[in-house]
Amino acid sequence: MTISFALYLAIFLPVAATALLAALDRWPDARDAASVVTAFATFGLALTVLRGFLDGAGASFSLIEVMPGLPIAFGVEPLGMVFALLASGLWIVVAIYAIGYMRANAEAHQTRFAICFALAIGASLGIAFAGNLFTLFIFYEVLTLSTYPLVAHKQTPEARAGARTYLAILLTTSIGFFLPAIVWVWTATGTLDFFPGGTIEGRIEPALVPVLLALFAYGIGKAALMPFHRWLPAAMVAPAPVSALLHAVAVVKAGVFTLLKVGIYIFGIGYLSRTNASLWLAWIAAASIVVSAVIALTKDDLKARLAYSTVSQLAYVTLGVALANQMGVIGGTMQMIMHAMAKITLFMCAGAIYVTTHKTRVSELTGLGRQMPFTFAAFLIASVSIIGLPPLGGAWSKWFLLMSAADAGQTALIGVLALGSLLSVFYLLPVAGKALFLPPRGANRLAAGEAATVGISEAPLLCLLPICATALGCVALFFFGNELYGFLLRIPLLAVAPEAAP
Repeated sequence: MTISFALYLAIFLPVAATALLAALDRWPDARDAASVVTAFATFGLALTVLRGFLDGAGASFSLIEVMPGLPIAFGVEPLGMVFALLASGLWIVVAIYAIGYMRANAEAHQTRFAICFALAIGASLGIAFAGNLFTLFIFYEVLTLSTYPLVAHKQTPEARAGARTYLAILLTTSIGFFLPAIVWVWTATGTLDFFPGGTIEGRIEPALVPVLLALFAYGIGKAALMPFHRWLPAAMVAPAPVSALLHAVAVVKAGVFTLLKVGIYIFGIGYLSRTNASLWLAWIAAASIVVSAVIALTKDDLKARLAYSTVSQLAYVTLGVALANQMGVIGGTMQMIMHAMAKITLFMCAGAIYVTTHKTRVSELTGLGRQMPFTFAAFLIASVSIIGLPPLGGAWSKWFLLMSAADAGQTALIGVLALGSLLSVFYLLPVAGKALFLPPRGANRLAAGEAATVGISEAPLLCLLPICATALGCVALFFFGNELYGFLLRIPLLAVAPEAAP
């Protein structure tokens, strides 16, 4: 199989699989098996593309040229390869977890759920391998539309209201800011292709570069930069597998990935550094880190606390872009990876707790660790990774971001990074700590007594196994940090921008 053909299949296999999933609606076991097999196949194709890329084989193709110089095109580069592996690999985990969760809760419309999930993964891979801004924007919007039914899945008034907020904010930002920014780049440079070193230097007045950057930063609403973050907490009405998709596999990761891509291949990290055009964005990201973490401290609802944690942790990636140096790019990319592995664990744990106990509030979880030791141990591991302590993967991303702030001479931002990690200690560790190390009380005492009599009472095995796998992944990422760092050094940061089209 050629690398270009593997690239084509990786993007469009999840989309093609939706027809099979719809046809198997009457046979739930076959439908769920098809979903998992497709997830494994897609990840295998992404690995095939990776092998070809590491061997030096180029891969690209165009579907159609919409107008001269504006094709729907795809290609492979290191940053996109990372996002593709992240989205397709974690799809396997969530596909298995969703079977246990959806069946345990007797959720309706499971076929629709599987179809929309596959479409979202296909859109994510389209974003990952997009060869230009035009292609990326198309799949960015497909991702928004395909995840809307997932947010509204329960069809309750609360779910519909949350889904409307989700759709309204993401479409408003993308059409109102992201699209005009793309048009501006096209008219100024004559191209929307991605080039190492960027394309805008010398083609846009330096004084206007921060304005263009603002259009991108706020137009890419999936990055959840404050104040355009409200869609993320609103979407928490969705089932836990959807929350995992939003926070770890596809949506928010598509947002921060797009910010990284634009910073590297449109603006150019070197150009942002020389002009200080992104310094204002660094401070907006810093404010988002601290403010959203403080809000997370006030939330008793577990998923709401995790949602504001996501807003805070995503801002670390934005900060990495805004610091405009190599350590910032590496730290931001590592944060994208490490946060995905840890946050998918946390949301799957929240779902497992709900499936087993129907409890959703942090104040209700005291002592439940005796009933669900594996779930809360995984929650503790993922929490420590989010905080950024060794030997968990999150330690690497926080370390490189600290180095980036030091390289940029931004001592105050080093303090912000430290404060963000300290705040995450206070909003994450008490959840697992009280569950594992405090005695049960009230109804939890009865549940713990029953668990002690009949054995541990965990979520269904199809929920528990993915949780344990991703918790172990948080540990493994720490020990493979050097290999990941070596691969991220392949991201090209400096090159000569192309000549503008006539």
